Amino acid sequence: MAGREKQAEIRSVMDLLDEIESETLHFALVTVDRRTLQIVLLKMQGYSTKEIAPLVHLTSGAVYARLVHLRKKLRKILNNAA
Repeated sequence: MAGREKQAEIRSVMDLLDEIESETLHFALVTVDRRTLQIVLLKMQGYSTKEIAPLVHLTSGAVYARLVHLRKKLRKILNNAA
């Protein structure tokens, strides 16, 4: 329940960034373009890739590609930090 309450508070990209406690993760996310962060926020809110696409004016494939690229970037940064 606490997780849902916390998640409900995150309504914007700025809220998302403000909630990141890991300095390394925060740094990684602030280097990401705003549209990709909007996609992450919408995914956190339970939207599917197909639902997100028209909201951010991209194709479903482009949304998926941005998420894949972000995952690779985060893995690389977080592995180097460990």
